Amino acid sequence: MENRLMFDYTKRILENVSFDSDLFVKEFNKALLQMVPYDVDRLEQWVEKYVLDKPILHQKLSQIEMQEV
Repeated sequence: MENRLMFDYTKRILENVSFDSDLFVKEFNKALLQMVPYDVDRLEQWVEKYVLDKPILHQKLSQIEMQEV
C-alpha cells in the first residue's frame, strides 16, 4: 500500500512541476532514488507516455538519456 501511495504522490509532483523541464528532471531523478525497483519501472513507463505530448520535456529527457549512454 505504501508503495502505491509513493508512486501516486510522485506522479502528482511530476505533473505539478512539468512547466519547468529542469525541475521535472530533478524531481524524477530524486524519485528514482527513493522508489523500489518495481515502482521505478512503472514510473519510467508512465513518464515516457506523459512526455509524448510535451516536446520540451521529451527533448530534455532524451538529452539526459543520451548523456548516460
